[in-house]
Amino acid sequence: MINVEIISIGDELLIGQTINTNASWMGAQLALHGIKVSHVVTISDTREAITTALEEAQKRSQVVLITGGLGPTKDDITKHVLCEYFDTKLEMDEAVLNHVESFFTKRNRPMLEVNKMQAMVPEACEVLFNEQGTAPGMWFEKEDTIFVSMPGVPYEMKYLMGAHVIPRLTERFPVKKLVQKTYLTQGIGESFLAEKISDWEDQLRSEGLDLAYLPSPGMVKLRISSASGDQARVAHYGDALKAMIPLYLYGEAEETLSEVVGRLLQSKGETVGTVESCTGGGIMANLTSVSGSSAYVLGGLITYSNDLKIKLAHVSAETLEDMGAVSEETVLEMAAGGKRELGVDWCISVSGIAGPLGGSDEKPVGTVWIAIDGPDRTLCRKFLFGTDRLRTVQMTVLTALNLLRCEILGINIEKKQS
Repeated sequence: MINVEIISIGDELLIGQTINTNASWMGAQLALHGIKVSHVVTISDTREAITTALEEAQKRSQVVLITGGLGPTKDDITKHVLCEYFDTKLEMDEAVLNHVESFFTKRNRPMLEVNKMQAMVPEACEVLFNEQGTAPGMWFEKEDTIFVSMPGVPYEMKYLMGAHVIPRLTERFPVKKLVQKTYLTQGIGESFLAEKISDWEDQLRSEGLDLAYLPSPGMVKLRISSASGDQARVAHYGDALKAMIPLYLYGEAEETLSEVVGRLLQSKGETVGTVESCTGGGIMANLTSVSGSSAYVLGGLITYSNDLKIKLAHVSAETLEDMGAVSEETVLEMAAGGKRELGVDWCISVSGIAGPLGGSDEKPVGTVWIAIDGPDRTLCRKFLFGTDRLRTVQMTVLTALNLLRCEILGINIEKKQS
């Protein structure tokens, strides 16, 4: 096992202006190839910070992956510090210059003198051509340590990692490729999920596999790993998991609920629409984020006010007066009215109190009713999602989509409140 360290350069990362997604992505990709990251360091754009980080990394790591500070502006000093550290100087690389000129020509954009500076690279490095941008990657070797400097722009870094860095590292350091598979669940908390699959998890671990719980609002990802590369065993336990919790397990890897629901609707030739109150169109936005969704998404109604619930979704004034906007009766009428108005096979309706204002003892902040009116039956459930407004909206969107998935598949949904 080799020691790999990631150095992320940028003041914007330290002050929280930009989230360091690069390091997490790099760690995940390296792990898939059996390469483990031992350190991740985030530093400022200063000569002292960069030099210190390089010195410390060389003492403990065989490979140091550096991102950031390679732009054309004066505050990007990484190349200059690298020249000092490797006792070399910048030189114009004609091949890189031709690439930079071609980059701007293809986009019909003028190339400034400062852009030409991107073709100035340290003499001591091996250039890694960047087809996605103008700043090349740079590969250095000093004593027993490899240093690779890459742009901080995510899609440029990802290209360089995939096209150059990972292939070279796996060739230099042969390792057994880690096998991982991630399964996606919705509608059950981490601790409840762990209890439900406890026996399955014990058996999995007894056979040398590993399981990680990766929770986020409304979702828990389950990642099965085999350090020995046993793909068959990972798949075996994944299939068992699917059969065990079909109500909650909706997909694999990077699938979204909207993609899963979309495939189900297309396979049945059915359509969907929404009538939304507290989510303000969030469910429809998720559904239409999928390419090709026009084949099954017909439209939606945002009925935030009671007047529009009456006018657009045909909710009776008496229901709103007697039961309130956040009630089983109201969302059932919203779903039924929306289904007729939109002419869809499935209609999702939601109404709730997202907060932080508007709650009561009877209907506290976070109370949400979700209804689904389908071809054969209607479903309605009440949920309590807590007091954070954005989290409540997010949880409502995910829960509504998963309820629709279960209804389409005919999965029996537990009737207890969540």
